Amino acid sequence: MKKYFSSRLVIAVMPFCVALTPFNKVLAQAKTEDAKMNAYVKGLMSKMTLDEKIGQLNLVTIGAATTGSVVNKGVEENIKNGSIGGVFGVWGTTQTRQIQDIAVKNSRLHIPLIFGLDVIHGHRTIFPIPLGMSATWDMGLIKQSAQIAAKEATGEGLNWVFSPMVDIARDPRWGRISEGSGEDPWYGSQVAKAMVQGYQGTSMKDADAVMACVKHFALYGGAEAGREYNTVDMSRIKMYQDYLPPYKAAVDAGAGSFMSSFNTVDGVPATVNQWLLTDLLRKQWGFKGFVVSDYTAVNEVTDHGLGDLQTVSALALKAGLDMDMVGEGFLKTLKNSLTQKKITQQEIDLACRRVLEAKYKLGLFDNPYKSMDADKEAKEELSTANRAAAREITKHSFVLLKNDNQTLPLKKGGSIALVGPLADNHRDMLGTWVIAGEWQKSVSVMEGIKNVVGNNVAINYAMGANITEDSLFIKRLNFGPGMVSLDAKPANELLKEAVDAAKKSDVIVAVVGESQSMSGESSSRSDIDIPESQKNMLKELSKLGKPMVIVLFNGRPLTLTWEDKHANAILDVWAPGTEAGNAIADVLFGDYNPAGKLTATFPRSVGQIPIYYNHKNTGRPYKGGPSKFRSNYLDISNDPLYPFGYGLSYTTFNYSAVSVNKTKLKGNETLTANVTVTNTGKYAGEEVVQLYISDPVASISRSVKELKGYQKISLQPGASKQVSFTITPEQLKFYNTQLKYDWEPGEFVVEIGTNSADTHNASVWWAK
Repeated sequence: MKKYFSSRLVIAVMPFCVALTPFNKVLAQAKTEDAKMNAYVKGLMSKMTLDEKIGQLNLVTIGAATTGSVVNKGVEENIKNGSIGGVFGVWGTTQTRQIQDIAVKNSRLHIPLIFGLDVIHGHRTIFPIPLGMSATWDMGLIKQSAQIAAKEATGEGLNWVFSPMVDIARDPRWGRISEGSGEDPWYGSQVAKAMVQGYQGTSMKDADAVMACVKHFALYGGAEAGREYNTVDMSRIKMYQDYLPPYKAAVDAGAGSFMSSFNTVDGVPATVNQWLLTDLLRKQWGFKGFVVSDYTAVNEVTDHGLGDLQTVSALALKAGLDMDMVGEGFLKTLKNSLTQKKITQQEIDLACRRVLEAKYKLGLFDNPYKSMDADKEAKEELSTANRAAAREITKHSFVLLKNDNQTLPLKKGGSIALVGPLADNHRDMLGTWVIAGEWQKSVSVMEGIKNVVGNNVAINYAMGANITEDSLFIKRLNFGPGMVSLDAKPANELLKEAVDAAKKSDVIVAVVGESQSMSGESSSRSDIDIPESQKNMLKELSKLGKPMVIVLFNGRPLTLTWEDKHANAILDVWAPGTEAGNAIADVLFGDYNPAGKLTATFPRSVGQIPIYYNHKNTGRPYKGGPSKFRSNYLDISNDPLYPFGYGLSYTTFNYSAVSVNKTKLKGNETLTANVTVTNTGKYAGEEVVQLYISDPVASISRSVKELKGYQKISLQPGASKQVSFTITPEQLKFYNTQLKYDWEPGEFVVEIGTNSADTHNASVWWAK
C-alpha cells in the first residue's frame, strides 16, 4: 500500500483533498494497521528463542495429500516444541481444530499454525482445470470460481491455497500446462489478478478469505522438451516480456505469498536465487509477503549440484526464501549455519517476521480458529448454489473446435450412440489436482444427458475402448490406486459393441481423450495424440458414414489432425469438474451456445512444438510460394491446427473493417479503434472480440503481434454492435535491450478479430 500512496503523491493532489477524503482514510487506516502489525510481531519475536524462530520457517505435511515421496514424522511433538510454522495436506474442521489446539494450547508461545492445501480449481466443488477456466475469457467467472473455492476451503479450516499457477507455457507436452492460463503474458496477467482477488477478497482477515500462493516463481512453464522439473534457460528480454508479467500482476493484486519453482533461472536454482527472490521480486516489484519453497525443493538443490543440505539451506535463506516445504533443511541445519557464520541472525529474523506477518494479516493471532466452522462446513461443501455456479461456469469454458453442417446442437429427439471410455465415467470428470474433490459426486456425461433430455432421446451406450491398452502407460498412469479403470473385455469386443450401438443410432457422440492422470504434475507426454485404443474406435465409427461428434477431454492441446478431418463436430470440454455431464449436455443440446476461446495453440504435430501465436519473425519468414531456404517444414504447414484465441459458435459472426479515430498521433494521445460485429446466424451467441497490436519496426525484433485487450459481447440473431478499444502508449511498451519498459515512435498495426489468425487491421503512425 505504501508503495502506491507516497507522500509525494498526496502533496501533489492537496487542492483536491476534499474529494479524496475516502482515499486518505484508506491510506491512514493502512498505516495504522501496519504500525499495529509491526508492533505486535516485534513484541512476539522478542520473546522467541532461536529454535522457535527457525520453527516458523518449517512447513510440513501430515500425509493426506502429498506430491512427493516424503511425509514428515513426529509432527505433533514438533508442533508442541514450536518447530512447525504451518501444515498442509489436511482439511476438515475436526482435523484442523485438533491440530491447531496442539499449537495454541501446548506450545510455549501459543503461535497459531497456518493451514494450506492445493486448492487449484475448486476445493470440494470442482471447476474446470485452469486451462479450461482460462478459455472462458471471463474474469468475473474466474474470480467467482476462486471465491467459491475460498468459501469452501475456509469452511474446512484452511487459510492458505497453493494457487494460482501463473506460469506461461508454450509446450503442450508439459503436463502442467493444464494448471495455468496458456501462452499469453497479457491474458495470463488478467487471470492472475482475478484469481488473487477472488481468493483474498478485500481483506484476508475476512471469514471467507484465504491467502493466495502464486506459483511457480519463476519460468517453470519453460521447461526444456516439455519435461517436468527440467532445465529452463532463456534471455532476460524473453523473461521480462513473455514469462514474468503474470507474476508481477499477482504482486500488484496484493498476493500474500509466492512459491519458488524447481527449475534454474540463469543457471541458479530458483529456490536459492537471490536475484530472483530478492532483487526482482522484492526490490524491483515491491512484494511484501513471504516465499515458500515447492515440495522438498531446498533438498533438491543438492541434485542441481550446489552442495549438501546445510549448504543449500543457507543459500536459500540468504536468497530470500522464508519457508521450507517438507524437506526440513531449515529446521535441521540453520542453527549450525548460524554458529558457523554462514548465515546471520538478521536473515533468520527477516524470514520469521515475514511468516508471522502473514499470520497476522490472516487474523490468526486474533482468532486461531477463525476458519474452523462446522456449520459453515456443512452448509458450503458442494452446496446446491455452488454446484449451480459450477455448471454455469463450466459451460462457458467449452471450445467448439469444429461444427460442419451445423451438426451441433443435437436435436432433443431420436437416438444417439454414446460411446467412449469417458462417456459413463465419474472419476475422470474432475481432472488433475483435485485433492479434496470427490469424484463419486461428479455428474457423468451419461447422467448429464439424461438430466437434460430425459426420455426424449434414446441412448445406445457402449464403452467402445479403454483409455489405453498400453500396459506400461497404464502402470505409469496408476500412480495412485484406481486412477485408471479398465474393462476386462478384449479390445475387439469393446469395439464391436460401439459399432453395434452406432448402427442403430442417428448420431454418434464419442467421449474420448485424456484421463485425469494423463496431465498435471509429472505427466509429460512425448505423443499428444488421443491414445491409439480410442483412435482405433473413432476410425471404425467413421466408416459408418453417420454424423460423429467428438466430446474431447484433455488437459493440454492435443494433435487432432485426423479427428479434425473425419469428425463432423469437436467440442473441447477439457476436464470439466463436478458438474461435467450437466454442462456438456446443456451445450450438446443447445441450451447454451458455446463461446470459449483457446488460450493455448493446438499444433498439427509435436514437431512444431513449441508453437505459439506471438512468435518473432526470422530473417527468412515463410510467406507462401517457393518454400526452399525459408523458415518452414518440408512435410507440414507452419500454421497450427487451431490458433490462439480460436473458438466457434453455433451462430456466425461477421466483422467489419477496422476504423480508427486518427491515423497520426503524438505523445500521450489516445487512439480509438472500432469494429462492428454482426450475428449473421440463427442463434443468440457470445463472441470474444480480440485486440492485437504489432510494431513492425523497433530497436529489437518484436513479436509478430501481441494481445492487448478483448471484449466479450452477446448478440441476438441479426443484431450488430460496435466494439471500441481505447489504446494509449502504455499498450505499445516493451522491454528493450536495457530491460527498460518503454515504447518507440513509428508505425503500429492495430488488429481486431475473432482469433489471433483471423483479424482485420488498420495502421497508424505514433510520434513521441
